[in-house]
This record gives sequence, structure tokens and C-alpha cells, in this order.
Amino acid sequence: MIKLYGSSMSRSARCLWALEELGVKYEHSPVAFDGGTRTPEYLKINPNGHIPALDDNGVVLWESMAINLYLAEKYGKTPLWPATVEGRAAAYQWSFWGMCEVEPHLITLLMHRMFLPADQRDPKAIDTAVEALKAPFKVIDQQLSNKEYLGGRDFTITDLNAASILGLSQMVGVDLAPNPNLSKWLQKCMSREANERARNMK
Repeated sequence: MIKLYGSSMSRSARCLWALEELGVKYEHSPVAFDGGTRTPEYLKINPNGHIPALDDNGVVLWESMAINLYLAEKYGKTPLWPATVEGRAAAYQWSFWGMCEVEPHLITLLMHRMFLPADQRDPKAIDTAVEALKAPFKVIDQQLSNKEYLGGRDFTITDLNAASILGLSQMVGVDLAPNPNLSKWLQKCMSREANERARNMK
């Protein structure tokens, strides 16, 4: 039995989304940030003390993108898991791109617009993050200028992984109007039934 540890209010959501897209049987074990990741039992699963973590019949993995790529490769069928080496390379590329080029700036906005106490929020950090997002948003908007999805006509794990990061832009109030292709694609991805099911979990 596949078991996923984590909360839908964290990076675990992208793994829940992948599991729902795959349609495989799994157990979701909600683990909260406030102490749940620091118990001796959980640290045996993920010694880093973070969520998510996956136990697939004894194969234990952590890091949400690694989990998703593993799940897609092991259980996915075309088109969710690309059939070609080139398609799979694009999945790695856009997944790592999202983690490196986009997510750090969105996390900055999340902290300074929503999570930190008012007296600790830094308007300069907000402005810097908003400015920094312009370049990668332009890159993905261009990629989608003549494509339905990042790899072409079909939704794949590439789109799921990238959208799971870029979806945070809606929560933190980033204006996507200057990037209409990105905005349209993101809406299509985030409104998928599998994602909605994942987001409604604990």
C-alpha cells in the first residue's frame, strides 16, 4: 500500500494531486507542521523532519518533486508520464525550474504578505520578489504561446509539477495579466478534478 505523509496545506498537496491523477490506491496520513514532523516515529521516515514523505511498500522517499517524478514513472501511463526521453527530460527541466526560479520568490511573498506579523513584513522584500518573478513568468508564458500545455496538447506530470508551484501566485496576489498564456494554462491545470480533490483533504 502506498502511504503519503503530509498536509494538503503544504508541498504535500502536489503529491496528493499526482496520486489522484494516477488513480492508484493509497493512504493519506495527515501530518501537521506543529510538532507532527518532529516525533521520533516520523523522523524515522523523514530524518529531515519535513513533509511530505512517501512509503511505497517499503520504498521511502522525501522531497515532493522526487516523489511525483517517481510516482509518475512507476504508475503513470502516457500521456501523464511522457513516453519519450525528450518528454521526460522536459518534465525534469520544468520541475526543477519551478523549484529554483519561481518558488523561492513566491515563498517570500507568502511570508511577507500573509504569514509574518505585520511589524516583520518587509515591503522591499515584496517588491524585490515581484520584480524577480517577471523574468521566469515571461519564460513560461513564451513556452505556452503556441501550446495547450508545456509539452504540447496533453496534460502531463510536467504541467502538474510546474502548476503546483505557480498556483501559489494566486494566493499571494501576483498579477498574471501581463502573462495571458501562463494565466490561461494555470487556470486549466488548477481546476482539474484531481487537484480539487487533493486540496479538499486535510
